[in-house]
Amino acid sequence: MAYASLEACLIDLEKNKQLIRIKEEVDPYLEMTALHLRVHEVGGPALLFENVKGSKFRTASNIFGTLERSKFIFRDTLSIVQQLIELKDDPIKAIKNPLKNIGAGLAALKALPLKNPFHKPVLTQQIQISHIPQIQHWPMDGGAFVTLPQVYTEDIDKPGIMNANLGMYRIQLSGNDYELNKEIGLHYQLHRGIGVHQSKANKKNVPLKVSVFVGGPPSHSVAAVMPLPEGISELTFAGVLGDRRFRYCYVDGYCISTDADFVITGEVYPNDNKPEGPFGDHLGYYSLKHPFPVMKVHKVYAKQNAIWPFTVVGRPPQEDTSFGQLIHEISGKALQQEIPGLKEVHAVDAAGVHPLLLATGSERYTPYMPQQQPAEILTIANHILGTGQLSLAKFLFITADDENKLTTNDIPGYLKYILQRIQLSRDIHFYTNTTIDTLDYSGTSLNSGSKVVLAAYGAVIRELATEIPTCLKDLQHYENPKLILPGIIALQTNKFSDYNKAVTELQLLNDQLKNKTEELKQVPFIIITDDADFISANLRNFLWTTFTKCNPSHDIYGIDSFTENKHWGCNGSLVFDARAKPHHAPPIEKDPAIEKKIERFFNKGGSLCGVLK
Repeated sequence: MAYASLEACLIDLEKNKQLIRIKEEVDPYLEMTALHLRVHEVGGPALLFENVKGSKFRTASNIFGTLERSKFIFRDTLSIVQQLIELKDDPIKAIKNPLKNIGAGLAALKALPLKNPFHKPVLTQQIQISHIPQIQHWPMDGGAFVTLPQVYTEDIDKPGIMNANLGMYRIQLSGNDYELNKEIGLHYQLHRGIGVHQSKANKKNVPLKVSVFVGGPPSHSVAAVMPLPEGISELTFAGVLGDRRFRYCYVDGYCISTDADFVITGEVYPNDNKPEGPFGDHLGYYSLKHPFPVMKVHKVYAKQNAIWPFTVVGRPPQEDTSFGQLIHEISGKALQQEIPGLKEVHAVDAAGVHPLLLATGSERYTPYMPQQQPAEILTIANHILGTGQLSLAKFLFITADDENKLTTNDIPGYLKYILQRIQLSRDIHFYTNTTIDTLDYSGTSLNSGSKVVLAAYGAVIRELATEIPTCLKDLQHYENPKLILPGIIALQTNKFSDYNKAVTELQLLNDQLKNKTEELKQVPFIIITDDADFISANLRNFLWTTFTKCNPSHDIYGIDSFTENKHWGCNGSLVFDARAKPHHAPPIEKDPAIEKKIERFFNKGGSLCGVLK
């Protein structure tokens, strides 16, 4: 469907029983989020809030709440977009099958944005920031945030829409030290195109013009999060995915999306920052208050009957999980074409996406050698960690499967394959004092931390424990051993206080187990935790706790470890200290009073009655 607006999409979803209208008044302070979360958890429909407390505008959420709904929205264009991406990687296919690929060529005609100065429905009313629904998502959030923005900037050296960047960077509308209606906060992380644009503007000591589009055809939101290669415009992608050219004009020197429901224009001045946050983010913790650029508001526009879309992020899975799945569906084998030898890479959603990557590759470097060991996969690992947002990963597991039976989507099966083969004395490779995700507080400071590659290849060298070894049942200072997965055991201990004490505590564990390496051969991983029952309860808990709470260089230890020629390894188990640290951000938790308050929507007569069944 070539949706001309967000409302057209929502009407289509409603016709197909994929949307519910909520007619009761809803408070944007925590209530909307609570309703969204409860409906999303059961795979429920999109929501249209028709009566928002404190605002005349409607809001919508959970639009992309399931992969099936996302694919339904783009049902007429998804295969064409996949075909275009495939042709980019292998243009000879278009020559070999011209009739088969003619649709892709016709679709590409929708790629060029359409400048139309006479078509300005978005400009029919000028409003204030305070007129926008002030949605606060989590109890400790610093104020109201925009969670589905399309932030548009242009390259000051190469102005124009074809060199522009469209990205989804959260916007803080109110709270903290922002002057209401005059200032908003602009939060963006490493490896974002807007950073290049701001750096260029700063060097020339001029403000960067910014336009924030909200709403419009759903293809615009997907384009803003699509990891496109540098030099390819998100606006062209939006046109192809939406089967409708991106329409725009310029007003007061600012680019305006004439299909958006809302547009906020303003400027970011060099070195003008203010504290932004806290904000309950997609790792399942709050990102804390830090200085980020301030956007001086120029004008705010809304179309007649505008709808304000939003999403909720928190501990995965959330709506952004299906965003990621949709991107994977669209991009297909593009990454494998970019990285020779790569077969699969999986950013694990349950671990917060960026902290943990699982990959499979090829091993073709030394087929003449009798001993199989990691070689090509180490080259592939370096390439992965140097590619776009994959470079934010902290943990990269990589292996090669000569029989092509292994998949990274079967996480227990993948880990079993790795753990049966990994040689802990050889196969652990650290990167220290490097960049990690801005939202990850396990590192040494904002954006700073470490990485580790665990590369395993070759024959099976161990069977994995399915019971607790005797040597782990009666330890001093460590208790409640629990089997998480075959070969992975949790130990509970006192709360973490500081790293000096942690070294002493882990040395005590080493002293008790360093002569038990043979008994521990079937236990390659030991996880130190605050709550062994929680971490062992299910796979999600293990992935979330272990990989969001560990900084590899500081929190990985080894039983009978050694350093030889600057290579670190261990002869016994690899130990992860996955306890909460004092510098970690607090986890996101729901407000019990709000949870009780929203029951009215699900009771008999409420708009959401029957949705949870």
